[in-house]
Amino acid sequence: MSLNELAKLLEPVALKAGAKIMEIYSSDPEVDLKRDGSPVTEADLAAEKIILTALAKIAPDIPVISEENSTSHSLDAPKTFFLVDPLDGTKEFTKRDGKGSFTVNIALIENEIPILGIVYAPALDRLFVGINGEGAFEKSKSNENSLSVRNPKLENIVAVASASHRDGLTDNWLADRGINNTISIGSSLKFCLIAAGEADVYPRFGPTMEWDTAAGDAILRAAGGKMTKIDKAKFVYGKPDYFNGPFIAWGGFS
Repeated sequence: MSLNELAKLLEPVALKAGAKIMEIYSSDPEVDLKRDGSPVTEADLAAEKIILTALAKIAPDIPVISEENSTSHSLDAPKTFFLVDPLDGTKEFTKRDGKGSFTVNIALIENEIPILGIVYAPALDRLFVGINGEGAFEKSKSNENSLSVRNPKLENIVAVASASHRDGLTDNWLADRGINNTISIGSSLKFCLIAAGEADVYPRFGPTMEWDTAAGDAILRAAGGKMTKIDKAKFVYGKPDYFNGPFIAWGGFS
């Protein structure tokens, strides 16, 4: 199966998971806390069930590492595997602030690199797809737009930063580069805004997991951007415990 064919099969899965998330969102669900203190809701679990059930039918031979399936976190990363975050931005989901900055994330990793990514923001009805070697796209029922990072002048750089996890290291990194224009938004939408040319760079010093970043990273790379460690070293997937260290997501600015 080609990556294009796989993407076509996964897009409706993300849409279905997103529809379920919005159904639960309208009911003002209760919030529980996981062992690590992070929030989880009925929407996280329902969306994950939809995605994992679909992946078992679409690509039964490819292992899945998923946020809410803690058993999968102890698996050694194989050569090819899916990374799934059924509801990225749960804190934004629970805020109910009207910004809609939460997403469904599905990514395919091969040889440590995200080669396919799907991000769906159901509250905003924005579906992003990135395919290695094919490009990145934002899709709707009636339209499909190709995405590409922009190449801004230094004085016009727009950064995106976490809505819930921004810290002093991020502020210092931006200040050292004279970047004053910042969009605060949650979830993997930060990667998608850079891929769409709506922003230029995303510095992240706080902890994240690979399922938080993989789908957005795939879209960003397919749009001509890149991910690096803080020192601009290569950023890869399948790390111990699937834990990310600090990173920078770059558009045309680096």
